[in-house]
Amino acid sequence: MASIILSTKGLTKTYGGLNANEDVDFELQRGKITALIGPNGAGKSTFVGMISGRIAATRGQVVFDGRDISALPAHERIKLGIAYTFQITSVYAGLTLHENVAIAARRRLGKSAKAVHAKVVSVLQQVGLSDRADQIAGDLSYGHQRVLEIAMGLAQDPVLFILDEPTQGLAETEVDDFVTLIKALAGDTTILLIEHNMDVVMRTANHIHVLDNGRSLASGTPEEIQANKAVQAAYLGTDVDA
Repeated sequence: MASIILSTKGLTKTYGGLNANEDVDFELQRGKITALIGPNGAGKSTFVGMISGRIAATRGQVVFDGRDISALPAHERIKLGIAYTFQITSVYAGLTLHENVAIAARRRLGKSAKAVHAKVVSVLQQVGLSDRADQIAGDLSYGHQRVLEIAMGLAQDPVLFILDEPTQGLAETEVDDFVTLIKALAGDTTILLIEHNMDVVMRTANHIHVLDNGRSLASGTPEEIQANKAVQAAYLGTDVDA
């Protein structure tokens, strides 16, 4: 059985007396793809914000790779190997793909030009963008910009890679390419996928955790989640929607 790379215990965030998340217990299996799903307003973004350190928890604990990181700010968690891509692309539009990935690589490798260049070449090849290294990022299609953002995350050699709505706005063929890429990355890194597209979730995830109204509703394999009565009831008997 896979070991646990990250866990939360009683993780809670309160805004003005209202709980965005309440007592969330959660585990991530090392080297696996875990999908975090739930309806709009379920508290997914707040929860991931607390894991990544961008949002301070009201109470509760986050343990990463055996270490309590509950009090660490986001930049310290990045140093430990937690990389995060956002719902909206955050590439540097006026720079080339090579320059974008180099900026990300330097966060991990420092200023060694040789090491940074080698990492950039390796990562661009890994995500299928090596033939576009000298292209200006702003000239890429939206889908390729999302792939570039993934490359920037990979350049930091993440132990845990958090992908927030990575297929949002992608064409169907781009979604298929994304699925292939993510499945290829699993094992080398642990992936937490926050995703609306349930087809993507079912095709990629080894494990699914469901949030509803800020609380954990269910956790299990894709087959277990599909058959879960509480999940079916929460989603009014329709297909689960993230």
